Amino acid sequence: MNFRLALALGAASLLLPAFAQTPAGDAGWVTVRDLPGVDMSKLTAAQKDQALKALRKEDCTCGCQMRLAQCRVVDPPCTDSKALAAIVVTAVQAGKTSAAIHDELIHSRLARLRADQNRVLGDPQEIPIAGAPVRGPASARVTIVEFSDFECPYCTRAVAAIDALLKTYPQTVKLIYKQFPLEMHPHARLASEAALAAQEQGKFWEMHDKLFANSRQLSREKIFALARETGLDMTRFQKDIDSGKFIPRIDRDIREGEEAGVGGTPTLFIDGKHYNGPVTEAVLKPILDQELKQPSTVASAH
Repeated sequence: MNFRLALALGAASLLLPAFAQTPAGDAGWVTVRDLPGVDMSKLTAAQKDQALKALRKEDCTCGCQMRLAQCRVVDPPCTDSKALAAIVVTAVQAGKTSAAIHDELIHSRLARLRADQNRVLGDPQEIPIAGAPVRGPASARVTIVEFSDFECPYCTRAVAAIDALLKTYPQTVKLIYKQFPLEMHPHARLASEAALAAQEQGKFWEMHDKLFANSRQLSREKIFALARETGLDMTRFQKDIDSGKFIPRIDRDIREGEEAGVGGTPTLFIDGKHYNGPVTEAVLKPILDQELKQPSTVASAH
């Protein structure tokens, strides 16, 4: 099981044990020059050497106890090492020194977020929500932003808890859904496209519920069958899916999630505050009760 996936729900505690450190020789990460998910094509040979030196020296923030280069090779799905590697490449391209790169990494938003993981709620931050599906009244005092994956078993389990909370707070809490399909789930991205195609026909939440109800059976054929069951215009649906029109939007949600510190699914932000804990009604209800007593700091839309 991927560490970040387990962390998102934290069954018994808010933090889980980190990966056991992988011996350096096992993956050859010390000598490999092309790292998964790291684009160094615009760097000169000297700049690439500098970037690789930093990536082999600096630590990842995900809890794996590995260097960035090691984490990219051993655990390519890791969003932390991917985001931090991008910071390194950009800094090298800008002509920054090794010391400046180190300073930029340790003071990055992601590093700060990971340092806050012992807190149930992190510091408020802006989560772009423009155009994202909404369930609940626009005037709701508290906004929950959920980054989720239709093929993730933890997300499937979270649906009932979140639905129960929305029923408990019908006028004061609303849910914003953001796409975060994980690479390890082969049908998650297509499911996200299907949900967004349904949104364009005014039936996002109907499709959302059907996708999660069938999360273990998803395939292109099953997703299209669910679209028909939802009552979508199938000619329009297939045209929208085949055009790839929703791919940039999904990529944007993923990028915004990574920038906000999302490392797995489901990840919740309560009034812009990164929530670190199990997604259960029993745990979340007192947090929402407390949040409703505070001045509203609703996640901002851009």
